[in-house]
Amino acid sequence: MISEQAKQRMRELAARYPVARSAVMPALYIAQAEEGYVSRAALEAVAEVLNMTVDDVESVATFYTMYYQRPPGKKVIKVCNSISCYLRGCDALIEQLERRLGIKRGETSPDGRYTLLTAECLASCGTAPVLQVNDEFVENLTPELVDRLVDQWEAEFQSEGRSQSQDRDQVLGQRPSGAGGC
Repeated sequence: MISEQAKQRMRELAARYPVARSAVMPALYIAQAEEGYVSRAALEAVAEVLNMTVDDVESVATFYTMYYQRPPGKKVIKVCNSISCYLRGCDALIEQLERRLGIKRGETSPDGRYTLLTAECLASCGTAPVLQVNDEFVENLTPELVDRLVDQWEAEFQSEGRSQSQDRDQVLGQRPSGAGGC
């Protein structure tokens, strides 16, 4: 559900434009920031605020790849597949990521860790091939670098899991397994 505060931000944004519907893209960003993706409720809220049809808002949200139609993974990986990246082997790197992550492009892993997408251009042609992970760019990709990245991400998730487990154990007053308990 989109908050009244988010709707107010959309209204304020729309007031800056001669025609309110011109604010559809930034309004979708506001909605996505609220929920993590553009839900049906978000489409309806944007349509209501901007006096548009839900179908018109949805056509914008589904045309652009920066708006997520489903909740994305914790790590959103966008691999550039423009001509520069293509000529430098991005297709093989995408296939490698699909194998390592166990998902195809356009999918999110069942555990919610990863979303793998392609992007038409990430504006880094001189350092192709390139990918973006959330807000970070990784340039001059090689198969070895892709393997190191996936290993690093997995280690981060493992560390996060251990940290959460330790936090839970402390809250519950329990000791971790193998920590001298009976």
